[in-house]
Amino acid sequence: MTATQQAPRTTAVDLRQVWPVAAVAFVIAVAVQFAGSLTLDLGPGSVVVFPMVWGLIAGAIISFQRLHRVGLDFQRIAAAFVTVAVLFLVVRLAFAIGPNIKVLVNAGPALFLQEIGHLLGTVALALPIAVLLRMGPATIGATFSLDREPAFPMVNERYGPDSDQYRGVLAMYVFGTLFGAVYITLLTSFIVSFDLFDPLALAMGAGVGSGSMMAAAAASIVGAYPGQEDQVLAMAAVSNLITTILGVYVGIYIALPLADRFYRFLTRRRTVATRQTAENRAFREQVAAAAAPVELRYWVSIPILAVAGIATASVFAEGISRTIVGGYAILVTLLVLGLVLARLTRKIAAIIWITTIGALISSPYSPIGADLAKTVASIDFLSVGCVALTFAGLSLGKDMALLKAVSWKIIPVGLVAITASFLLAAVIAEFSLGLG
Repeated sequence: MTATQQAPRTTAVDLRQVWPVAAVAFVIAVAVQFAGSLTLDLGPGSVVVFPMVWGLIAGAIISFQRLHRVGLDFQRIAAAFVTVAVLFLVVRLAFAIGPNIKVLVNAGPALFLQEIGHLLGTVALALPIAVLLRMGPATIGATFSLDREPAFPMVNERYGPDSDQYRGVLAMYVFGTLFGAVYITLLTSFIVSFDLFDPLALAMGAGVGSGSMMAAAAASIVGAYPGQEDQVLAMAAVSNLITTILGVYVGIYIALPLADRFYRFLTRRRTVATRQTAENRAFREQVAAAAAPVELRYWVSIPILAVAGIATASVFAEGISRTIVGGYAILVTLLVLGLVLARLTRKIAAIIWITTIGALISSPYSPIGADLAKTVASIDFLSVGCVALTFAGLSLGKDMALLKAVSWKIIPVGLVAITASFLLAAVIAEFSLGLG
């Protein structure tokens, strides 16, 4: 699905164009993994910057720099790698869900109640900020959710692709793509440093509906509570999956209508001029041009990502091992199986297949569950995220024109939206766990 809910023409990729992108990403990911994390003391709290964030920043610098510009195709190829790299994250998380099924079952009510924070927190806090900043009707699209891909068809259906509301979705999408992972890492790390929340409540808060943001937030939680890594990752993965699935229905029937009515209530005494349709259409076309996909075959992307992943995991483990290689062989097998089943069924996404099968075969009820979980556990989750976010950084340069086109007002609104979604969900989860 694209930002415009259209099917843009894909561009065939010459294999010779792929290797420069893969080589640069490989060098960055391994280098930042060697560099390690950095702890910043911010007075009342502290922030830990992990290698995956350094990878995102380093990739972005290369993508944006003008001394030796990288081409648009370079950035689009990097974006194509991100799509598959996120699935590697999903596979790794699936093997954290299985062994912790009992933890998830015990969290039951909390796991569902906290979704209120993810799905309505942006309306409660970010929408009033947008109204104060006079964003106009774009406020509705920008604040009814965190505006990842599923938000586009919802707003398109209700308001049309040339509306201000649709432009609001596009603006928040650009903001989240460029800054979401970095900001939520810093935010989560800062909140964790106060030791106010149960790590499982924070993990539920991490499931904001974006794979990269969830991975970044979970990394900060795992860094503070390494002894609960598997439980945290399992909880974050399931929360993110629930947010993604429920988000479609809640967005259509609750969040979007609520945002519309709340906006009308707050602006009932104000007349706001809407933007010209032509301007909105031009902005939409800019997004479509930047997001136009390239055709990158799985037989090319999967092996490259696996090699980069083995390298970063080996740096973390201070040496390559058969267990790490075997773990990646398991990840690749499940990833390919999920993609094949998604293509055969067409109506069930690969992420659903991967998460379900991975959780089942690694659960205590599986005869090979313990062995699979132990082997995959040798792969550090943060090293998988490091590869994904490095490629994400290399893809950001294509969004420079969009960044210039987006009003500065989306920055405070976006920061509040991400904060509200994460923090409100964590607060609700904390109280729900206490009642359980």
